[in-house]
Amino acid sequence: MFQNGTDEGFVNPEQIGYVGFANLPNQVHRKSVKKGFEFTLLVVGESGLGKSTLVNSLFLADLYPERHIPSASEKITQTVKIDASTVEIEERGVKLRLTVVDTPGFGDSLNSEDCFTPIIEYIDEQFERYLHDESGLNRRHIIDNRVHCCFYFINPSSHGLKPLDISFMKAVHHKVNIVPVLAKADTLTKKEVLNLKRKIMDQIDEYGINIYPLPDCDSDEDDDYKEQCRQLKEAVPFAVVGSSESFEVNGKKVRGRRYPWGVVEVENPDHCDFIKLRTMLITHMQDLQEVTQEIHYENFRAEKLAGGKVVKQRTSRSGVQQPEATDREQALMEKEAELRQMKEMLAKMQAEMAAQKTGNSPVSNHQPRQNGEVKSQNV
Repeated sequence: MFQNGTDEGFVNPEQIGYVGFANLPNQVHRKSVKKGFEFTLLVVGESGLGKSTLVNSLFLADLYPERHIPSASEKITQTVKIDASTVEIEERGVKLRLTVVDTPGFGDSLNSEDCFTPIIEYIDEQFERYLHDESGLNRRHIIDNRVHCCFYFINPSSHGLKPLDISFMKAVHHKVNIVPVLAKADTLTKKEVLNLKRKIMDQIDEYGINIYPLPDCDSDEDDDYKEQCRQLKEAVPFAVVGSSESFEVNGKKVRGRRYPWGVVEVENPDHCDFIKLRTMLITHMQDLQEVTQEIHYENFRAEKLAGGKVVKQRTSRSGVQQPEATDREQALMEKEAELRQMKEMLAKMQAEMAAQKTGNSPVSNHQPRQNGEVKSQNV
């Protein structure tokens, strides 16, 4: 039933000065939840630092069910591999397509001078693929496989950054968000952890390495969030311990590592920075994606456009954009254009000769023609 041209079942907010655009965040939330999220995490570090265990602990998933640990003889000639594992995680209706890129063999060879070249090539390849898809016709369903974050694992027994650590981070800090991670923090005392953190940060500043800067809090944020951001910034590099085993401590099941003197709890902030690292990753996941899009990807795109290496588009007669022809196709097209031009000139000359033979008034070979006409002797 309709009354006065309106549906009586429609509810109209009876508030003065209320338009309704305050509901826009809810619309964005519903659309994002329906679409799902994509995130790519790169883990780099020497073998034996617990990279796989930490990733499995972070996302409560077994991403490496058939992981092969190389022997000492295999490490001599081992090269860096790129191992990407993708898993879809759903939590309270929110879907996350997580891709973890592992780099087995990094730093294991005797000569590690160019061991990170495959990693740089992989990062650039994902940028190149995204740029190609973005420049194509179908841009609605682009899969974002760009690397959004890089966990770089630092050996706790190296007393700071090694030359390989410095070389790698300086080579990729303008391509990806680097988050330094101090692995196996349970092998150090609290004082040793603090001293090593301070030394690593001093070396990062000394060599001009740009790590991922945690965003500053706005002035209107609550005090709890400001305190959380302050603690996360002070925790860099994050001293972590990973474990997939559970033990019972004080009547409560916890994940950790058992030692003769007790259990190191992974999710205890007093034992390690595992909770802080996970909080940083989850809380600032959107910011990591935005920094990748607005800074790292835009720098790559601008460099490609300035260098002229981007695949250009040409428009066909039907108005549809098609990829530019290759050098061989371009040469064939130029030859065909020359042949067409020669045929046109030959046909024009034959037409002029035929017009001379059938003309009403014969013209001498040495008599000049009128304006705009070609002399017969030139033919």
